[in-house]
Amino acid sequence: MIVIHRPAQAVLPGGESLDRFVLPPGESIPEDALWIDLIDPTREEDRLVERHLNIEIPTREEMADIEPSEILYNENNARYMTARVLCHSDSDTPKLIDVSFILTERALVTVRYGEPRSFSMFMARAGKPGGCRHQPEAVLDGLIETIIDRAAEILGTVGQRIDRLSQSIFENEKKGTRRTASFRAALKSIGRKGDIISNVRESMVSVERLLLFLSATMPRPQKSRGYQAEWRTALRDVQSIEEHATFLSNKVQFLLDATLGFVTIEQNDVTKIFSVMSVIFLPPTLVSSMYGMNFRYMPELEWDLGYPWAIMLMISAAVVPYLVFRWKRWL
Repeated sequence: MIVIHRPAQAVLPGGESLDRFVLPPGESIPEDALWIDLIDPTREEDRLVERHLNIEIPTREEMADIEPSEILYNENNARYMTARVLCHSDSDTPKLIDVSFILTERALVTVRYGEPRSFSMFMARAGKPGGCRHQPEAVLDGLIETIIDRAAEILGTVGQRIDRLSQSIFENEKKGTRRTASFRAALKSIGRKGDIISNVRESMVSVERLLLFLSATMPRPQKSRGYQAEWRTALRDVQSIEEHATFLSNKVQFLLDATLGFVTIEQNDVTKIFSVMSVIFLPPTLVSSMYGMNFRYMPELEWDLGYPWAIMLMISAAVVPYLVFRWKRWL
């Protein structure tokens, strides 16, 4: 699918904005297209954009490369940049998708195989008066800014959830199997939050490389428009988000260690009970084994109170260790 964003025909009092429409099959791309958004494009749609702007659209496999020289480069007066953007962040299965940005003098082309919320947020903003200037660099700047804002929003939400999870872990008053089940659920929740934080950090690292590439390859006309200062501000925002992600990652690791420590304590308590019970019942077993021996001469066999004597001896052998353990506070 090809989504075209072109300058709004009527400039409202609030400032410039963009009009959005889906390009019908078989139609050509309008000359005033400012942002061409390719969503799960077919090969025919790629060729249509390539002919319109005299560029080459990277394939999905090429977008997945990890070498900087393969995802950040200049070709035919166009800058090709690929970044990783968080997708489905509100679900239980967040993931990263590769998004390519192709910046030319006439338009910005984005190629993506997913629906990041940051794109829909920027589209809603760009359609309002003053939402976006009528320049390809302005569209790219707005997209990057929205991606950064979305990453900061995700980290803020994860941070609040981590605080609630920390409270539930350290103030867990449940007993028995319910306490074990709560720790199991906490471990799963910690794992999911760790994945989200890792994805946000990876996304911001790719955006940081993109911004550094933009600043290093910026032509003189763009410098005069003030984009270098805006991208430098965006770079500082990215670095602060990375630092916050590192802090949250350390906090998640601490919660993971604490939860595993509580689980270990629970297991040690169970093991201690079994050990104590075995020690308590060992002396009675010894007494009963002794009187079960087939010796010919055992004085207690002739006693009238021999059986009560053996019972009392076994009970005493069990009670005395129990009292000692209670006195030592081992139970």
